[in-house]
Amino acid sequence: MNGFTIFMLAFVVIGLPVILGIGSEMFRRWLKHKETMASALNAQTAEKAAQYAAHTERLEERVRVLERIVTDRGVDLAREIEDLRDPRPAARLPIN
Repeated sequence: MNGFTIFMLAFVVIGLPVILGIGSEMFRRWLKHKETMASALNAQTAEKAAQYAAHTERLEERVRVLERIVTDRGVDLAREIEDLRDPRPAARLPIN
């Protein structure tokens, strides 16, 4: 056997398993990191979706109120708009 054959045999028997063992551990850590990042992204996406849904619901409620104001013929429009601006009941000051 010559020196190159001994070197290749030692590399295949000793070096290759060591390199593959280290490489597989690095791959497992990378894969776990990717899974963790995907979970975080999913949670963030779900939170954003919930915020958008709540915002959409508020906008739909406002549109329903505006539709009711526009279609209700017997309502004093100016008073209704003022009532919507301030949710607290307006304090009526006595006129002197």
